[in-house]
Amino acid sequence: MSLSRGVWALEDVALVLIDYQKEMFENVRSETSADLIDLNVRFLIKAAKSFDVPVVLSTVGVKMGVNGPTRASIRDELPGHAVIDRSSMDAWEDAGFRAAIEKTGKKRLIFGALYTEICLAFPVVDALRDGFEAMFVVDAVGGMSQLAHRTAIERLTAAGAIPNTSLALVTELFRDWKSPVSDKARDVIKWYLPEVQKLAAVAAGA
Repeated sequence: MSLSRGVWALEDVALVLIDYQKEMFENVRSETSADLIDLNVRFLIKAAKSFDVPVVLSTVGVKMGVNGPTRASIRDELPGHAVIDRSSMDAWEDAGFRAAIEKTGKKRLIFGALYTEICLAFPVVDALRDGFEAMFVVDAVGGMSQLAHRTAIERLTAAGAIPNTSLALVTELFRDWKSPVSDKARDVIKWYLPEVQKLAAVAAGA
C-alpha cells in the first residue's frame, strides 16, 4: 500500500523549492498573485525551519547569466543556505540537485516551483517515476497562464502527485496542538495570517 494514502508527517519530508527568481515571478499569470506566492513560499520556509525539515533550494541559469538569483525576500529566509544552480529546466536531470535530494534522506518530497507547467511538473513526474512520493503546494506555485497552470495540476495529479495548500500543509505536518512543535507552529501561523489579510486588503483597494 502506498504511504501516500495517509496524511504526511514532518519527520518524513523535505521541502524542495525551485526557481523562485525575478524573471519567473514577473510572468506569473495564474490565479495566485506573485505577491501571495512569495508570501506562501516564505511561510513554508519558516515552517520547515521551525520543524527541522530539510530544504533544497535551486535556481536555473544564474551562472549562465540568463536569470537572476532567488528573489531576495525568499532568499533572506534561508541565510547561508546552499543554492543549486542548473542549466536544465528539469531539476531532476541535474546531478547536484539529485545529490541534494538524496542527502536529505527523505522519500516524501514537498515541491514548490515557478512555473507550474515546466519547473514544477518536470521534476515531480520524474521523482514519482524514481520511487519518491511527491506533494505540491498549489498556492505557492504559478504558471504563465491559467490554462498552463491548470493543465499542469491535472498532469501532476494524474501522475500520482498530491496537491495541497500552504496552510493546510503546515497544519498537516504537525497536526496536534499538544505536539512538541505546536508552539513553533502557532508562532509561524500567527505571523502568516495577518500577512495574508494585508495582501487581501491591498488587492481589494487596487
